[in-house]
Amino acid sequence: MRTNELEIFPRPRRTATKIILPFDPTDLKLGGASVFVGQRGFDSFCKSQLASNSDVAVNPDVQILGLLDSIPALDPFLVRELLARNGFKPAHCYLKISPADIQRMIGFANAEIERLVKRAFGSTINGASLKLATKILSNELDQELMPLKHTLRLSDAEFSEGIFSWRGFLYFKWRFFELQEEMRTVISGLSTYQPAGKPDDAVKAYLEEARPRLGRSIGQTMIHVGRSLAVYDQAYAGLVDRADPSRFRTFLLDGPKLFYALGESIAILGHIASFWQYRMGQTDLKSRLHVEDYADILMDFEDSLSSLDGDT
Repeated sequence: MRTNELEIFPRPRRTATKIILPFDPTDLKLGGASVFVGQRGFDSFCKSQLASNSDVAVNPDVQILGLLDSIPALDPFLVRELLARNGFKPAHCYLKISPADIQRMIGFANAEIERLVKRAFGSTINGASLKLATKILSNELDQELMPLKHTLRLSDAEFSEGIFSWRGFLYFKWRFFELQEEMRTVISGLSTYQPAGKPDDAVKAYLEEARPRLGRSIGQTMIHVGRSLAVYDQAYAGLVDRADPSRFRTFLLDGPKLFYALGESIAILGHIASFWQYRMGQTDLKSRLHVEDYADILMDFEDSLSSLDGDT
């Protein structure tokens, strides 16, 4: 958030969810009205937009906005599990992986699924794993996936849920591999980044303690995510290597229970990685952060990771 936006909230916060309502939905160039979820005056804004004098707290749309504001990212699997825990069940059309992420994921998903295709169809099916990976990532549940449905002994509804679950774990595993390199950059930078300005004694003492402590917290969170994903790997190996579909079937149906903790951890790590690159990734001296601003950012990172303690 920008510095001038912090004062509109009743409590200090670093990130927020912004809603923009266009003046004319057919012409976005005309601009629109905007509001942050939870800012001062948010309820009044909602009442004016809903044209209602009733309590906005009981409005389902406002409730959903509050829930979405409570999570660190809007990846579809984290969103689905969060809303399900609170009695909302959005349609699958609202929970798609973005086309850009699908393109970045496709090579990883192809390699992941190739072993299954070779066992199910033989190695003579050229491009079968790539085709299957594309269908799973884009939620195309057509006849070509029916052999898998029969192998796993799933009903139509269970198969739809199971493929969503599989897609979620492919997404989280892909992000986990991406984050390994990104986190190495952050941990290395914690020991080498030199902010501008001379810190007072309190800030200096905090940085001396926080840098290694933050590095350890990042490492521990990565280990926890890896252990959670290992449950998927073991179930998938049972299907592919031992031709035992029962464990993978059970895993697909129960897997979304892990989405919230996994999604929250990966989202927070992703936030740290992207914000580090944005604010501390500049190499020229003029772009260096002032030491107090740098300390504030590390505090934000530590606060974000500490919120995972109950899950990890």
